Amino acid sequence: MDKLLIEGGRRLAGEVAISGAKNAALPILCASLLSAEPLHLRNVPQLRDVATMLRLIEQMGVQVSREGTSEVVLDSRNLDNPLAPYDMVKTMRASILVLGPLLARHGEARVSLPGGCAIGARPVEQHIRGLQAMGAEIQVEHGYIHARIAGGRRRLQGTRIVTDMVTVTGTENLMMAAVLADGETTIENAAREPEVVDLADCLVSMGARISGAGSDRIRIHGVERLHGASHSVMADRIETGTYLCAAAATGGNIRLTRTSASHLDAVVDKLLDAGCEIVAEREAIRLAAPRRLKAVSVRTSPYPAFPTDMQAQFMAVNCVAEGSAVMRETIFENRFMHAVELIRLGADIRIDASNAMVTGVERLQGATVMATDLRASASLVIAGLVAEGETLIDRIYHLDRGYERIEEKLEQLGAVVRRIR
Repeated sequence: MDKLLIEGGRRLAGEVAISGAKNAALPILCASLLSAEPLHLRNVPQLRDVATMLRLIEQMGVQVSREGTSEVVLDSRNLDNPLAPYDMVKTMRASILVLGPLLARHGEARVSLPGGCAIGARPVEQHIRGLQAMGAEIQVEHGYIHARIAGGRRRLQGTRIVTDMVTVTGTENLMMAAVLADGETTIENAAREPEVVDLADCLVSMGARISGAGSDRIRIHGVERLHGASHSVMADRIETGTYLCAAAATGGNIRLTRTSASHLDAVVDKLLDAGCEIVAEREAIRLAAPRRLKAVSVRTSPYPAFPTDMQAQFMAVNCVAEGSAVMRETIFENRFMHAVELIRLGADIRIDASNAMVTGVERLQGATVMATDLRASASLVIAGLVAEGETLIDRIYHLDRGYERIEEKLEQLGAVVRRIR
């Protein structure tokens, strides 16, 4: 199992390019299941989760062709195996996203209940209830969701769906199912995340009729079929935010290219409050940090508020900032596991249910720590960059799920990082 060895105490400086968004690429890969014509995708990141998803749809009969390092062509004309087995999806919750497309186009799907990061309950009931409202017959047995279109119908039926909670993957799954349904589907209380909009843009380029993506009400007019298309995956806003936090914590000065600040308002505002100078360019972001930051409190909420996927990284920033701050997690009930590892590096953190009180210290000290999930891994990298001495991060396979060539990019910014295989 790979580990990451970081020699701390170096200020990040320079320029690095941001990759395509994992959380946009995964549902868009699943969208290829909706058409018998090729889908040509650009800016697809080379990540473990992406590789897993490609293997998953390939065993369903999709022909996968790579063109260069970031382009993929998907041809699902021979889709013949609507099964997502446990051994392929146990490490990736996004595997549930094949359910809606398979059901809509193939009329049947058998999908293992997904795995992923151990950050709390992330139930799939919203997916199931929405599909049932569209006329699906669903049974959950032996760890699998078995779905088929009920009543001998050929297509799902358009309907009005009101989700009990805001769910990104639920919104994406139901939207993909609805594009081939008979009639109009309205999704109320829909997720507003930019990745949902990117998926909608891709589906529209394939011939779907969708309006309202990016708002809490999405309308989909079902069509008989989708055609092939070409689409470029959006930049990864979480990767962007992670590098901004790393530069801020180290007192650095960096420029991130092939990205935008337009989807990061909440994170940028907090970094400005912490004392950073940030300049948003058309397709780049510059950040210059002071010698020491000011601690800033954070409350996670669905987009456009502060993202839960940036909470761990900002906690690492607050660990070395001046003053105290409260980190409140409202999305997942078990997303403070990184705090224990940050404490091993010398951080002053107290946990009370869904709140973490972080009091900044002058310096952290290198130690051996263990990553518990994807974003927790990123917080430990940031802490290791500012800690005195060497920090060894174990179980970095989490990092490889969501950060493309992270050690290479950090080295471009002046960090001393080495992967131990």
